[in-house]
Order: sequence, then structure tokens, then C-alpha cells
Amino acid sequence: MADRVRTVKEVDQFIVDLPNDIQNITVALRKIILHSSPKLREEFKWSMPNYTYNGLVCYLQTSKNHVNLGFHKGNKLQDKDMNKLLQGTGKTMRHIRIKDTEDIQPKAFTSLIQEAVSLNEDEAI
Repeated sequence: MADRVRTVKEVDQFIVDLPNDIQNITVALRKIILHSSPKLREEFKWSMPNYTYNGLVCYLQTSKNHVNLGFHKGNKLQDKDMNKLLQGTGKTMRHIRIKDTEDIQPKAFTSLIQEAVSLNEDEAI
């Protein structure tokens, strides 16, 4: 699993209980998130993994057929989303829907996660 110091057992258990294909996607995304920034803290909130730094940054929401890598302030990331991956029309939240491990784009996802961390840094000043 990911870096022991920065992961929580509730998320470990959540992942173990997922179907294999969804589990593989979730594990890969978790790794990308935790490697994107050493500042991010993993938490289990609202029945899913959430990652925080100076507030909410991103989350992993699983379903039967896909995993959403969600951004709490995704509306502020749209201009940084060079690959036009973000979906959603909510007031602030946006997500990237991943149906298969081949859909994972580590560089693009890392870039968006780092931008989301920066947003929280800027707002904390």
C-alpha cells in the first residue's frame, strides 16, 4: 500500500472491500494523490477517502463501474485542466471519471492535484 505514515486504516479497509477492478483503480489513484504532495493528509469522511491540506482538496468516490477522482474546488481548476478531463456542473465540485486503469493519466492527474493544493495554500494566506 501507500506510505504508511500518511494513510489511514479506514481507507485501507474501504479499499479491501471493493471489487477487484475498482480496487485496482482506487489503489493507483491513491498512490498518485499521496505522491502529488507530501502536504496532503488522508482522511475517511462521508464514506470515502478524502485528501486535505488547509481544507478539502480531493476525494475518491467509487461506484460499481467507475471511480471518480473529485476536486472540492474543481470549478477553480478548469482553466488549469489542459486535457479537459474535469466533468460536472455543480457549484464548485468537479470530477474525473475513471472506468479502467488505462484511463489513468498520472501526469495530468498529479498536475491538477498540485493545483488544488496550491489553491488551498493561496486561500490560507
